[in-house]
Amino acid sequence: MPTGPVPTDDRTPRVAKRASAMAPAARRAAIIEAVRPLLIEFGDRVTTRQIAEAAGIAEGTVFRVFADKDELVAAAVDAAVDPEPFERRVRAIDDRNPLEARLVEATELLQQRVTHIWQLVSGLSAGVRERLSRPLTVSPALVELFAADRDRLRVEPDVAARMLRALTLSLTHPMVAPDPMSAPEIVDIVLRGVGRADLETAPGPEQRSS
Repeated sequence: MPTGPVPTDDRTPRVAKRASAMAPAARRAAIIEAVRPLLIEFGDRVTTRQIAEAAGIAEGTVFRVFADKDELVAAAVDAAVDPEPFERRVRAIDDRNPLEARLVEATELLQQRVTHIWQLVSGLSAGVRERLSRPLTVSPALVELFAADRDRLRVEPDVAARMLRALTLSLTHPMVAPDPMSAPEIVDIVLRGVGRADLETAPGPEQRSS
């Protein structure tokens, strides 16, 4: 009687191993990530079936993580406006570069953030957009960036950081600035203002008339 290994028929179907279950928090994050481009393309018209297909999951899995589509959309908006990813990217800017170069890089990140959020919510209902109605907060990472060159500033670093954010928002948002300014142009305005340097020594109206 043979004692060796029993030969197997290569034609015998094999049962594929089931992928390990994803942790709830990771599953939630993956669904939110998958829904973002769909919200930009379809807005409120996106279906949970489209979301499930984009995330590579069964449609029922969506409802095991979120109560309904509205909750998922709200979570996607909250994730888009979460400042932490932006803060991490600003802190990753090479501090060996000159101040202007670091500010341009930070401003480009700000512009990407403004554009992405606008694209995400422009097709959503007013009720969802109200989640964005919040005051413009201070960015600690931007404050730190300015503070590294405090001796070059006429204002405190937190004031300079707020000026950069406010100006970038107003000169980048498509509904405010149809022809957005570039990051270098915005940084130049913040650091040097809009007045010519020679105006500081030029005679005023009263001196010219005398």
